[in-house]
Amino acid sequence: LTGAVLNNADLSGAVLNNADLSGANLRNADLTGAILYSVDLSGASLVDADLSDAILYSADLTDANLQNADLKFADFTDATVDGVDWSDAYWHETIWIDGVRNSNYQP
Repeated sequence: LTGAVLNNADLSGAVLNNADLSGANLRNADLTGAILYSVDLSGASLVDADLSDAILYSADLTDANLQNADLKFADFTDATVDGVDWSDAYWHETIWIDGVRNSNYQP
């Protein structure tokens, strides 16, 4: 799925372990409760995406764009987050890369 255009896609509850979504366009996508273990999302656009309750263990988000994304209860444990644009993302009880829950992440 490298470079796939999945704008407004309903991927809620999807299991995409080890998938390559690098450079994909997931603008406004619904990824609520998705399991994205070790997924490559480097350079992906997740602007306005809903990642509520998504599991992103060990995901690669290098240079991804998560502007205005809903990250409530998402889990980023062990994810790679270098260069991510988190502008105006909504954080509520989000689990950060160190495994600690955080509602006030400040990039």
